[in-house]
Amino acid sequence: MELDRPGRVLATLSVLPALAVAGWLLAGLPLLLLGRFAPLPATLLGLPLAALLCWAGTRKLGEGTARGGTPSGGTPSGGTARDGAPSGGAGRGGGAQVVVTRAAGSVLGRVRAATWQVAGVVGVAVASGVFNAIMHSEQIAVRRDPATYTQYAAWIATHGGLPIPTQTEAFGGPDPALVFESVGFYAVDGGVVPQFMPGPPMLFAIGHWLGVPYLVPAVLGALAVLTVAGVVARLAGVRWAVVGAAAFAVSLPILYTSRTTFSEIPSLILLFGGLALAYDALARRERGRALLAGLVFGLAVLVRVDGLRDVLPVLAFAGLLLAMRRLRRPEGVVGPPLLAGLVAGAGVGMLAAYLLARPYLSYLSGSVRPLLFVCAGVLVLIAAGTAAAPALARIRLPNWVPRTGAVLVVLLMAALYARPWVQTVTRIPVTDDDRRTAEMIMQIQRANGLPIDGTRLYFENSLHWVIWYVGAPAVLLATIAAALLVRRLLRDGSSFEWLLPLAVVGWTTVTTLLRPEITPDHPWAARRLVPVVIPGMILLATYGLARLRRLTDRHGPKVLKWGMAVGVVLVLVPPAVTSIGTAFTPVERGEAAAVEAMCARIPANASVLIVERVTGDRFVQAVRGMCGRPAAEVDRKGSGDVAPESEVRRLVERVRAAGRVPVVLGAEPGQVSPYGAASQVLGLVTRQDERSLTEAPNGTWTLRMNVWMAVA
Repeated sequence: MELDRPGRVLATLSVLPALAVAGWLLAGLPLLLLGRFAPLPATLLGLPLAALLCWAGTRKLGEGTARGGTPSGGTPSGGTARDGAPSGGAGRGGGAQVVVTRAAGSVLGRVRAATWQVAGVVGVAVASGVFNAIMHSEQIAVRRDPATYTQYAAWIATHGGLPIPTQTEAFGGPDPALVFESVGFYAVDGGVVPQFMPGPPMLFAIGHWLGVPYLVPAVLGALAVLTVAGVVARLAGVRWAVVGAAAFAVSLPILYTSRTTFSEIPSLILLFGGLALAYDALARRERGRALLAGLVFGLAVLVRVDGLRDVLPVLAFAGLLLAMRRLRRPEGVVGPPLLAGLVAGAGVGMLAAYLLARPYLSYLSGSVRPLLFVCAGVLVLIAAGTAAAPALARIRLPNWVPRTGAVLVVLLMAALYARPWVQTVTRIPVTDDDRRTAEMIMQIQRANGLPIDGTRLYFENSLHWVIWYVGAPAVLLATIAAALLVRRLLRDGSSFEWLLPLAVVGWTTVTTLLRPEITPDHPWAARRLVPVVIPGMILLATYGLARLRRLTDRHGPKVLKWGMAVGVVLVLVPPAVTSIGTAFTPVERGEAAAVEAMCARIPANASVLIVERVTGDRFVQAVRGMCGRPAAEVDRKGSGDVAPESEVRRLVERVRAAGRVPVVLGAEPGQVSPYGAASQVLGLVTRQDERSLTEAPNGTWTLRMNVWMAVA
């Protein structure tokens, strides 16, 4: 039986973001590689390809199910199954039969409720987008990753390709005292390349072309709300879609990463969009949709190298489907296209990493190589498992295994919660990056009034971070839900539609919480939780609410009403309370106008020499990319934060001999006055993120930036 119109609308809206992002990235990457990533060719290729994928991924969506019904055996529209279980997998009969809830009383009543729910999801998404657009950040000075993404996007939006040329001729030719690389940018032959994967900048570049360069993250955040709500509707039931959307939208890490140029929100859209598409492919036994699901999953690697880890469960799941195909199980037909799409998408991502971010890939080789070996091992296991499928199918698990699996889920979460009392995670600095991180941690410890120990990483608190941002009730509900689902899957394979989402959420959550691998100050470290951990916890928590509703329904309508009201409040209020301290304060505002004013003060035919370390870290790429002036730092030769005056004077003469105007930049007037009259070209007082190590952030700090210039 087909879905009603509101159900089809929600199902469609929730996969469109991932399909559109995938189409844009697939069209944009060849243009970027050819140096032709410009508005006209990107629009002519990107929009039709995005539209084609959207059409293919939503065609006849919800107009019926394959033989055997939905993969859950429940109601695809979020009603109540015949046995009273919540839709999305709590029941085991009824196929695609839609049964009207007692409260609705008729199909018309159910449709009205579904219409209201779809409107609620869209309302939450729109409100989220508008709010984050108003509170958007302008991170241009390269202090952390968002500004690197901003500079990356600004460069390709105006120049169409990489690498970024160093223009050594503007400084009188190559010179060992000229340093063109900077924070977030690696030196390569004849230029520099940004540190990160090209996927997010290709999305953020749209804002530069439209004249709203800082609003695209808010739009992506709104699309992420739709995506997560769609997965909640499919797996927990449509009645919980608004609750899931709201709990997700108000969580501080989602607000944080929806206001500026982070890679986590685009990654989330692809991963959870892939889960929704995979669900639909299984429901309809449709190969084409399975191919799209795999492609969307794989393209997460084009957005973040960590995406390779996140999609490992998808690779294993595709292998399971291949084995089921050999056993003539109907679900098996989607295995080959899912695997093909995944390999193609991930292959595109790794190719882009090799061609456009090779220094970054080399820097991460210690973690990327093991992941590649694990992927190869999984492929070997897939081949072996498929070959041995008939023999493996005859194996019956002992009766104690399902219950043991559920208990292990609870024990694992309990161990992660108790971790701070039994472990202190530290790292002895051995590299320059380690030493810089240790120094930063000590600075933050001084500001927080904590004992000074630069080796502390605070990773043992990782589950407590999650509790800060989604609330203890949601984590408890998610834990119970995961345990129940594991027991069902191990007992008789029911709730099969949950296998892939549970594997993705469980694998990434555990690996992320064990080793977040990020500077542990908040809200910065919270970004690690965005692509999978927070939406995964909310997904499982809503399923927990659905199961709780089934229990309270047995005690009458009054208990049901109040029990559900309390449950919803406990899921929504804690994350909102945590977010209040920072939600209404935008950070790093005014940087766009300040940098524009600085650019206007630098002579058009200038070659810019930056003599001070912090100014170089923050502004060398801004001067090169946004001001359009050749820029380089002057090698400090271990003399501290300021370059030797003799080296600066020598380079000034080389610039002058090249027929250009030598300009010197620094952080203080005394650093540039030896070369000419000092004038302040940038002076900004704004707000920055708090840096909290042991509690949730509840405010912002002052940020001051100054740049002084001398025309030598």
